[in-house]
This record gives sequence, structure tokens and C-alpha cells, in this order.
Amino acid sequence: MARSVLVTGGNRGIGLAIAQAFAAQGDRVAVTHRGSDVPEGLLGVKCDVTDAAQVEAAFAEIKEQHGPVEVLVANAGITDDTLLLRMSEDQFARVLDANLTGSYRVAKHAASAMLRKRWGRMVFISSVVGLTGSAGQVNYAASKAGLVGMARSIARELGSRNITANVVAPGFVATDMTDQLPEKRREEILGQVPLGRYATSEEVAAAVTWLASDSAAYVTGAVIPVDGGLGMGH
Repeated sequence: MARSVLVTGGNRGIGLAIAQAFAAQGDRVAVTHRGSDVPEGLLGVKCDVTDAAQVEAAFAEIKEQHGPVEVLVANAGITDDTLLLRMSEDQFARVLDANLTGSYRVAKHAASAMLRKRWGRMVFISSVVGLTGSAGQVNYAASKAGLVGMARSIARELGSRNITANVVAPGFVATDMTDQLPEKRREEILGQVPLGRYATSEEVAAAVTWLASDSAAYVTGAVIPVDGGLGMGH
């Protein structure tokens, strides 16, 4: 049966692969974006997750077009990398607001309809960096680690209503951004990955669609790494 799915930041990269994977299953899929094009077959909703009023308006629009959100994928995020001693308060706060507080905003909105239905799936897109740390990414790693605590708290709060909350933690994924890295840096990265290659966006999407499926109905509060073994032991 087709479900109402929302993927934040689902107009490009990993988010787009996730949105398209749900659409291929026959789900009704909405994606948030901040003004760029949205591929055919997806409902594009302009929304900046750092703006509570825009989030509220986005959920109202999705409810009208597709019905209340039943599957939420909190994927929208930004980076602003620099070393700790150079990092400004604004750089830290901006990344936390987009990646962590933005996920709280959409989860809170999604939860009310899921509670009424007594069914729901939330998947938060974190990163291997949230578990291992990364020099120059104090703000980003903190925001991605925070998603684990958020998801696990939601899992405990809402589990009795048949609502699951899980985390997918991708490692290095082949995207336009990684394609632009110098060859030497690409080799250094791959040298750390036991499988010796980047993930594809589709491999990350497969983990997300599984967590939202009936097959994963008894999985909640989990952190699923899709990182080629990079973060083992975390």
C-alpha cells in the first residue's frame, strides 16, 4: 500500500536516491528543497528546516497533497568545516541548527500524525563521522552524533505506538562532491575503507527503505552503518 513519505533535502545526492527508491516502490514521496529543481514524480516543497514556520507550512502542503507523513527521512544537512580554534560561534550554531535542530523540527511535526495513526517510521541520516569524529568537523560531527541520542529517545517515547526511529550512518559516498577531490586525497580515503571503495547513494537508500519496511518492524533505536567497514567498533 502506498505511503506518504517525506525526505528532507531530497532533491539531490543521497536524499534524491532515497526519495527515488521510495517512489519506485509506489509510495507518494515529497522532498523539501531550498529553491532548486525537483525531479519528476516527486512532490517538491520549498522549505528551509531552520525555519519553524516553513516546516509547518511544508507539512500542511504535504498533508493536503499526499496525506499525513507516515515515513519521515531526516536527511537535510550542511557542512561548514574548519579547525576548532578557527571555528566561529556562528559556524557551530548554523550547522547544529540545520542538521540537529532541523531534524527535531520535522520529527516533532511528523510525530503528531504518526501517533494518531499508531504507526510511523522515522529514519535519521547521520554519518560515520558522528561516531568516529573528524578533524575540522567539530560542528558537523557533534550534529550527527546528536541524531543518535535523538532517535533513541524517540524510539523509547513512541515505541508503544508502533513508531520506530532509527539512524543510518553512511561513510564516504560517491557524489559530485567526492568526485571533485584531488586524486591523492581520494586514495587516502579509500585506504581507510576495508571494502576499498565508496558507497553508492543507492546502497544508502536501500538501508533506509528497509528500515521503513514491514521487514524491519522490530528494529528501533538502531544505528545502521553503510560505510564499507570504516567505522567498525563504534
